[in-house]
Amino acid sequence: MTNPSLIFLFLSFFISQTQPCSSQLQSLILPLKTQLIPSGSLPRSPNKLQFHHNVSLTVSLTVGTPPQNVSMVIDTGSELSWLHCNKTRTTQPVFDPFQSSSYQPINCSSSTCTTQTRDFPIPASCDSNNHCHATLSYADFSSSEGNLASDTFYIGGSPVPGTVFGCMDSGFSTNCEEDLKNTGLMGMNRGSLSFVSQMGFPKFSYCISESDVSGVLLLGNVNLSWLSPLNYTPLIQISIPLPYFDRIAYTVQLEGIKVSDKLLPLPKSVYEPDHTGAGQTMVDSGTQFTFLLGPAYTALRNEFAKQTSGILTVYPDFVFQGAMDLCFRVPITGPNLTVLPTVSLLFWGAEMRVSGNRLLYRVPGEIRGNDPVHCLTFGNSDLLGVEAYVIGHHHQQNVWMEFDLEKSRIGLAQVRCDLAGQRLGVGLSRLT
Repeated sequence: MTNPSLIFLFLSFFISQTQPCSSQLQSLILPLKTQLIPSGSLPRSPNKLQFHHNVSLTVSLTVGTPPQNVSMVIDTGSELSWLHCNKTRTTQPVFDPFQSSSYQPINCSSSTCTTQTRDFPIPASCDSNNHCHATLSYADFSSSEGNLASDTFYIGGSPVPGTVFGCMDSGFSTNCEEDLKNTGLMGMNRGSLSFVSQMGFPKFSYCISESDVSGVLLLGNVNLSWLSPLNYTPLIQISIPLPYFDRIAYTVQLEGIKVSDKLLPLPKSVYEPDHTGAGQTMVDSGTQFTFLLGPAYTALRNEFAKQTSGILTVYPDFVFQGAMDLCFRVPITGPNLTVLPTVSLLFWGAEMRVSGNRLLYRVPGEIRGNDPVHCLTFGNSDLLGVEAYVIGHHHQQNVWMEFDLEKSRIGLAQVRCDLAGQRLGVGLSRLT
């Protein structure tokens, strides 16, 4: 495992020729990066886990007239893209709307404010200037406020005018480490105001490499005939609003979990949403690890501990980030993590296999004797007060993830993401 201090991975941003905007964007490549940053320093989005992530998938682009450089976290679990706009917080990168001639606040009587914000957890309101005011809430009960606005986003140097985003002037984090890293967040879920919805892309895909090699992100239709056949699982949709069901998340149906070849002895009802909507399974690039509801997590924890009893030494009475309580003392000289049992997440029509070093995470600064402490990279949603299964991006490494919006499905295929990048003509480099 790589000891997390500060590591950058580079992704690539690919855009199809079919675009709804007047700029007629061509197929382009933009640099993206995956940042490994100190724990507790990632911008958090609405309805996110209170867990402090330490990895973010980011894209650098320009916004406004004249263009201002911004860095945005790519988050499939969020709808509204936002930028920090409060210039008084000089420790963080910000977007200055007063320096952009193309910046336009959204009027609170517009359909954007009255209709397209209907999926926000807190309804939009009017401020004293008759501008659309948004309050974004967090799972830990903190919040952030600002106005909805539109401006020109430059994608690969091509302008996309009228892109709606949040110009936020308060909240999100009190951690100055976060403020030094990113300007905001790019919401990529199925909501009407998400970046991918506004751009009109029929699908997008990404492939995240291991922590020292770059990966690829594609927007739009690209010929991937060389890729191994994707296994598709349908997106779950409901028509009736339920209190604990996020209708614009990328929700799939988890059907079971295996450790090696042993299926956990749980009824399928454990994985299904109940009458309140609690228990949905969301694929979320804004969350690092994977979180399971209590019964499934306990069964996985017990079976993984049992199958590794002759390989790993349990480190008791330690809970990482409040939700990951199966931890081990792992000598620097071993064991070989390739001998660990594979954990497989079984979906309708598809399977995600987690193996090797993706199963354990080295806890920063935790040393017992001469042994670093590693924890299983699955956590207990119940300990966080989250009523859902959340599939994080750590377990999506070296998996081609296709989000097909037209056909309402997600495709998965095991692949080496560095080689996939080479096939796409993206120069991927190993970092030191």
